[in-house]
Amino acid sequence: MGRVCEATPAAELVLPDHEGSAREARDFLTRAYCSVHHARVLDEAQLLVSELVTNAVRHGGPPVRVRVECDGTAGLQVSVSDGHPAPPVRRDVPPDAEGGRGVALVDIISDRWGVSSAGRGKTVWFVLS
Repeated sequence: MGRVCEATPAAELVLPDHEGSAREARDFLTRAYCSVHHARVLDEAQLLVSELVTNAVRHGGPPVRVRVECDGTAGLQVSVSDGHPAPPVRRDVPPDAEGGRGVALVDIISDRWGVSSAGRGKTVWFVLS
């Protein structure tokens, strides 16, 4: 991302591989996000990290990690890593579907996002300015 924020250091959390991990990831962001530069994007970051962690637990597998960092100018970056190399797929789902909107929400709400290889797994990241 660039120069790390001097107000808030980068933080990382390893999550258990279960459905409650999305709530733990939201709580982690509440404690770790940069309140100096990005106080207005916490709600959006919590929604998106919840979607990505849920996908990681359901489709990716352990280890599931969340990382948050700020560079003070380019935005708040949140990354979710898991143990499966297949990238997430954006799906078009009917309005009454119970799931399948996670990647679409990340695409619509974030300023930018992407996927990178991480050893035998992958990292899905997004930036909110």
